[in-house]
Amino acid sequence: MSDLTASVLETKNGFHVDGYEKISYDFTFMDGVFDIKNRQLAECYQKWGRVLAVTDMNVFNVYGEQIEKYFEHYNLDLRVHKTKIGEKAKTIPTFLSIVDSMTEFGIYRKEPVLVVGGGLVTDVAGFACAAYRRNTNFIRVPTTVIGLIDASVSIKVAVNYGNYKNRLGAYHAPMHTFLDFTFLRTLPVAQIRNGFAELIKISSCSHLPTFNLLDRYCEQIIDTAFGRLDGATDEVRDAADKINREGIHEMLKLETPNLHEIGLDRVIAYGHTWSPMHELVPETPLRHGHAISIDMAYSATLANNRKLLSDEEHRRLLTLFSRAGLSMDHPQFDEEILDKGTAAILKTRDGKLRAAVPNPLGSCTFLNDVTVEELNAALRRHKEIMKEYPRNGEGLEAFVDASDTGYTENNQSEVDALEAAAAKAGSLNGSMNGNGVVHGGKVMNGVNGHANVHVNGHATNGVAEKLANGSGEGLTNGINGFTNGAKA
Repeated sequence: MSDLTASVLETKNGFHVDGYEKISYDFTFMDGVFDIKNRQLAECYQKWGRVLAVTDMNVFNVYGEQIEKYFEHYNLDLRVHKTKIGEKAKTIPTFLSIVDSMTEFGIYRKEPVLVVGGGLVTDVAGFACAAYRRNTNFIRVPTTVIGLIDASVSIKVAVNYGNYKNRLGAYHAPMHTFLDFTFLRTLPVAQIRNGFAELIKISSCSHLPTFNLLDRYCEQIIDTAFGRLDGATDEVRDAADKINREGIHEMLKLETPNLHEIGLDRVIAYGHTWSPMHELVPETPLRHGHAISIDMAYSATLANNRKLLSDEEHRRLLTLFSRAGLSMDHPQFDEEILDKGTAAILKTRDGKLRAAVPNPLGSCTFLNDVTVEELNAALRRHKEIMKEYPRNGEGLEAFVDASDTGYTENNQSEVDALEAAAAKAGSLNGSMNGNGVVHGGKVMNGVNGHANVHVNGHATNGVAEKLANGSGEGLTNGINGFTNGAKA
């Protein structure tokens, strides 16, 4: 929510305007936001008597019935816009499909859209709300680790365009964000790990006590979905809750003075200097958390070369990435990509590198005077160091799959098409993961209902690309009939 106050002064040749916009929004921690015992969310819609919800199809497959019963209990009419979402579908057509639903619903200017899903869903739906009548309210209910502890903090909303991440977007604050960590019970462990990277980011550069907790409880936090799975000890859950609350609080303290990113020296941009370039370089793109972990690990080596980070701190940070199964290197993270990434980020940051690095651990400094020779020397040393770590520093489940690229919607016809396309493209190493079970036409593996099809060890680019682009056996990307490619 925002309010604007301004003054207008007459000048010799015209007028001068000073405008000040007050931005106000709330966060509420709540386990069971859609439990009928918790009426807080429903109260946000009592005035309107109805709700337009935007959510990911996979999330709806798991939580849709509960969401419907919740609003029915409070006598609120519910309409749901279900979309496939992921980097491949974080597009203008997806954005327009949400806009179309808002028009069909007849949304009022101050009536809030409910957005339920991960950071990609809140990004696209938030941008639709920012653009619709130039300012439509929305309420966020994030369902992934990245959505809960990173995307929820920012007021940035966007879509990808022209092969560039977040090229079109706005700054648009939600009215309210409900933080319900019980959603993590149905999240794949790969996505838990993916979001863990964001907590390393903020703690290593700004909050040492949180880093110490991550270091102490790393494996337990990932294995128990931040203490939300059955069997998690009270100790682990309490530690996870403290990590989440303090991590979010720290990011808010850093971001709120600079919500519109007028200041370009940003602590939370640690790990985001070269990652925007190399994240999409592999044929099957890296998950965001793995991409920024590579950037952070390399940046830590650069800082260590400059004696900004001690040898002990450097190794401690790298070891935490390794224990978490996060990537610290990739064969295609090379001097060419480093050079291209540097050139790209200089444009974004007004001609300065502004590379955030820990100095020391728990604090941050920004590097601007780094030469190409120094960057390349640090990269060569970093790759030598990586030989000492498991998998030469490569992460576990580092590449995007059906759980985060929006090319399946968990119905049997598309699963069949995926398997057929995979078989056509090459050898199929299993149609589902070891936990996969078919329930009533939906492929469920207990992780937000995601199909988890793999070829040659990870989601295939050949298959994924075809399905994401609408070319796999004529499949659309599920966006109001838009097809982002030709029939295969």
